[in-house]
Amino acid sequence: MEFAHGDSQAAFFGTYKEVTSHSRLVWTNEESDEGSVTTVTFVEKGGKTLLVMHELYPSKEALDAAGTGAADAMGETFEQLDELLVTLGASVGRS
Repeated sequence: MEFAHGDSQAAFFGTYKEVTSHSRLVWTNEESDEGSVTTVTFVEKGGKTLLVMHELYPSKEALDAAGTGAADAMGETFEQLDELLVTLGASVGRS
């Protein structure tokens, strides 16, 4: 999978290990020899959806090698998701 934003591009490699409709996604991140496993769960609470994301690295060294770049990018990813959800919510409200 390849993502592009502005002049930046990044390729991501992995495999979906689990897909449970409306509740859970698990995939591998295989950009390096010591990739991580990401698990995302979706839980309905009070008419809203709580998204919980975990990343499991095979060692502390692998986590350290990932650096803060991945964590910093995640904040931007969630900001973009918020914007998308607002847009989708506005379009649903107009139907």
